[in-house]
Amino acid sequence: MAINDAPALTERPGQKDDRPAHNQINANDCGNSQTSEYPVDAIVVASFGGPEGLDDIRPFLENVTRGRGIPPERLDEVGEHYHHFNGISPLNGLNREIIRHIEDELEKQGRNLPVYFANRNWHPFWNETIEKMIHDGIRHALVFATSAWAGYSGCRQYDEDIEKARRHCQEQGITPPDLTKLRQFYDHPEFIEAEAEAVQEALAKIPSDRRENCRIVFTAHSIPVSTDKTSGNPGDGDYLYSRQIYEAARLTAAKLGLSDDDFDLVWQSRSGPPHIPWLEPDIVDHISALHDQGIPAAVVSPIGFVSDHVEVAWDLDTELAHEAKDFDMAIERAATVGPTQRFTRMIIDLIDEYIEGREPLRLGVEPQHGCSLNGVPCFDNCCVPPAKHKHHK
Repeated sequence: MAINDAPALTERPGQKDDRPAHNQINANDCGNSQTSEYPVDAIVVASFGGPEGLDDIRPFLENVTRGRGIPPERLDEVGEHYHHFNGISPLNGLNREIIRHIEDELEKQGRNLPVYFANRNWHPFWNETIEKMIHDGIRHALVFATSAWAGYSGCRQYDEDIEKARRHCQEQGITPPDLTKLRQFYDHPEFIEAEAEAVQEALAKIPSDRRENCRIVFTAHSIPVSTDKTSGNPGDGDYLYSRQIYEAARLTAAKLGLSDDDFDLVWQSRSGPPHIPWLEPDIVDHISALHDQGIPAAVVSPIGFVSDHVEVAWDLDTELAHEAKDFDMAIERAATVGPTQRFTRMIIDLIDEYIEGREPLRLGVEPQHGCSLNGVPCFDNCCVPPAKHKHHK
């Protein structure tokens, strides 16, 4: 399939040649952490959380932004996005679907591993879930975080969630279960295959007379450039978050028979003061630039997001669609892969990888870490945002 040359809008921070060698680790290598003495007897799907009604919007946003000094008017602005969807984020429902798929697969295999659900910012909160686990007699659960990536929000903050939940129990004189967070999965073969299939399905919807010159555009959540710089283990080199996403996009494109020059990586969902540099270009600006260059069609793949939530639905299905409505340009948004059977198979493989202590299934060249026990980060100073970094030296 012939693809037009990409506009010069896909450069990543740092140099393309500064990547360290392929960092292959054993699935049981949890960095600073020790391995639990107990066998695995449960699974936890850990996620961000989302409101499930109009009355949930403000308290949810206050949970998300607590301690960050976000002005009330900014919360009002973001809250309007949720009002557009009647206050319901699709994220919780999609995570429950992922859980059902895991439960079904475990049942087919005759395995007695209950699956729990824990969120950072909305019900079921971690404290609620860990109390139920204690009541059920759980001693050691594997935690699957619904983020494939390195970085503070994508990895380290899940460690903090685990540590806070266990401390909540300890403060009540209750012994919490051990919680082992599973590794990052940005280049797992099933994840990449699922992403490629989603792009291919979207591409098939592009009119046939535009398909040959259709541009493949991958998008992920923008973060401050300074936060990207400190993502990962310091020994991995800088900018691991954006490097992992670029590598996942490259691997997906390769599955489709595309070269490194045949796709774009852009960003979405920027927030914060305009004077602080964030990862760019923005998806809306990029599609406008493609239109100006005469590109007739684009497939937009939200590779940075496991499941749809309001940021995907608003930024891509609402804002991008509105901005592009006057363009003579066919645009199709690829589905997120969380509900797919391939994604379920990947989760089961990550579980088995840890239990069996075998080498990870990997396709990429960028480092992957993230395995940790009881909230102890996998490495000192890993994925610490710049504002906190000076306190961790």
